[in-house]
Amino acid sequence: MPDQKERAPIAELATELIADVSSLLRKEIALAKAEASEKLDQAISGVEILIAGIVFTIAAVGVLLTALVTGIAALFVQWGMPEMSATTLSAVIVGLIFALIGWRLLANGMSALKARNLTMDRTADSVRRDVRTAKESM
Repeated sequence: MPDQKERAPIAELATELIADVSSLLRKEIALAKAEASEKLDQAISGVEILIAGIVFTIAAVGVLLTALVTGIAALFVQWGMPEMSATTLSAVIVGLIFALIGWRLLANGMSALKARNLTMDRTADSVRRDVRTAKESM
C-alpha cells in the first residue's frame, strides 16, 4: 500500500522540497552567523593581546636603541670626541639607520597592499566557471 508521500501530487512535493531547502538555508545562515560571531570574538581577543605585545616590544626596542646610542657615544668619546658631540652624532647615526630600515619596510608593505595584489582571481575564475556550467546545463 503506497504511503501518503507517494500519493501526493508533484506540486505538493515541490512545495515541501522548497520549504525544506528554505528551512535548511535559514538554519545554515544562522549557524554561519553564530560561528562568525564566535570567531570574531576570538579574533578581537587575539588582537588585544597582540597590541599589548606590540606596546611592550616598542618599549624594549626604545631601551635597546638608547643603549646602542650610549654605547656608540662612549666609543666616540674614547676616540677623543667631546661627549656632547659624540652623543649627538651617535643618535643621528642610529636614527638614520633605523629610519632607512623603517622606510624600506613601509615601502614593501604599501607595495604588498596595492589593489592588484588583493584581487581574488581564483574565486572569480571559479564563479565564472560555475555560471558558465549552469548556463550550459539549462
